Amino acid sequence: MRSPLIHRSPMPGLGLSMGITLMMLSLVVLLPIGALLLKGAAFGAGNIWETVNRERIWAALFLSFRLSFFAALFNLVFGVMLAWVLVRYRFPGRRILDAAVDLPFALPTAVAGIALTALYAPNGPFGSLAAAVGWKIAYTQWGIFIALIFVGLPFVSRTVQPVVEEIEREVEEASATLGASRFHTLRRVILPMLMPAALTGFALSLARAVGEYGSVIFIAGNIPLKTEIAPLLIVIQLEEFNYDAATAIGIAMLLISFAILLVINLIQVWSRRRIGYV
Repeated sequence: MRSPLIHRSPMPGLGLSMGITLMMLSLVVLLPIGALLLKGAAFGAGNIWETVNRERIWAALFLSFRLSFFAALFNLVFGVMLAWVLVRYRFPGRRILDAAVDLPFALPTAVAGIALTALYAPNGPFGSLAAAVGWKIAYTQWGIFIALIFVGLPFVSRTVQPVVEEIEREVEEASATLGASRFHTLRRVILPMLMPAALTGFALSLARAVGEYGSVIFIAGNIPLKTEIAPLLIVIQLEEFNYDAATAIGIAMLLISFAILLVINLIQVWSRRRIGYV
């Protein structure tokens, strides 16, 4: 007879939980990717390479991944700083700022793109200031960069915030007591503890930016070889009923994304092991 003091888990058993998890994972992730790979296998590796190996497609892929990487890198730095400020400091308007971080999650991407275009267009409030000094933002790569920062920043901030909340102030005080400077405490104590979560947020921000479409097409200008992103090329091919070409571009993005995320995960493993040795 079981003791009444033994608390049963509110979640179902391992078999049922695993079955539900694998079913949802298959429906949401594995089946779409499998369908893409099957379509690519039917098209043939040679045809995929021949389709992708074009100047316009390489330019779009390079633009998408390059700007996504730099936007995620920007979000990595300022997202960590934002999370630290929101957790460690109390100031007027903090709750409003904290709620505003989630705005890209709630705002439809098309609405975000239209709003950013209105702000940074040559006749917009920010775009007119940039135009006064001879700098154009909207319909250039700078506009794409700003849009990718907007949609990716919450991923870093929200991922790092719980970790910052778990870091007790006594850790910093102990470091200061031992004679460490603020920079040394930040570099050797705080950052190693934040690094795994920060890298996770970086990966999420990068993944979101690479596949972003709605908030970018309005502000990008969509000029081939200059401001045309890879997701737009896929949409163009689908609208022309050229499913094989769309599949080829999708597989190219999938392989590049997988390679980048694999490197990030390896860095995460290394950082966790390094924390264990510190």
